[in-house]
Amino acid sequence: MTRLRTLSDPDFLPALHPEYADRHPAHGLGELAPPPRVLLLYGSLRERSYSRLVVEEAARLLQFFGCETRIFDPSDLPLPEQVRDDDHPAVHELRKHSLWSEAQVWCSPERHGQITGIMKTQIDHLPLAYKGLRPTQGRTLAVMQVSAGSQSFNSVNTLRILGRWMRMFTIPNQSSVAMAYKEFDEAGRMLPSSYYDRIVDVMEELVRFTVMMRPHAEQLVDRYSERKAANKPTTGADHLASIMGAQQKSPA
Repeated sequence: MTRLRTLSDPDFLPALHPEYADRHPAHGLGELAPPPRVLLLYGSLRERSYSRLVVEEAARLLQFFGCETRIFDPSDLPLPEQVRDDDHPAVHELRKHSLWSEAQVWCSPERHGQITGIMKTQIDHLPLAYKGLRPTQGRTLAVMQVSAGSQSFNSVNTLRILGRWMRMFTIPNQSSVAMAYKEFDEAGRMLPSSYYDRIVDVMEELVRFTVMMRPHAEQLVDRYSERKAANKPTTGADHLASIMGAQQKSPA
């Protein structure tokens, strides 16, 4: 069983003006092969979930830009610690997809001025360290939200905090879709609007940052405290130790 959603009509982009779209937004910033791997998470279980619809539009755009995408379905994800040691197939699958990813997209509805419990549950199931690996550290992140009322940024602000806590690199741009119920047709496709254009902007930027950081991601999250705890000296550690020893012996 897989909890990945099938993306309908992945090549159909009715709200996009292709004459203004760049199929390779990261051209010249780094290696484009293999395709950037992006995991997308949404925060509602409603049959007509606008956060899911936004994520699906984002996935189509990412594929248009040459990425490989996966959309995780959280419908049977248990609450954290509801199952002993979080030993549940949905939890294992979510972590596997996070480890697979180079970048992620998080989109939550705003409910009572905050992200939803479904959104937070998915993030809570992504530990900083898992079997010697780090499911989120060093990955790029784009944050988005949908609202039933006027435009707000409470959810994206919270997602930014969570992304920083998960040691991810959250891109500067973001998307907040107000009155989301007005922005989709009956088939669940987003109508042309400035909100859609902003999602295009955000996905372009996510691709650029992901490709640009590819060769540097591991170095950018390398930490002295973690090397020390794991007893992993750096290259040239003996030479550095001798320098420190000489400095300590030298007169003030």
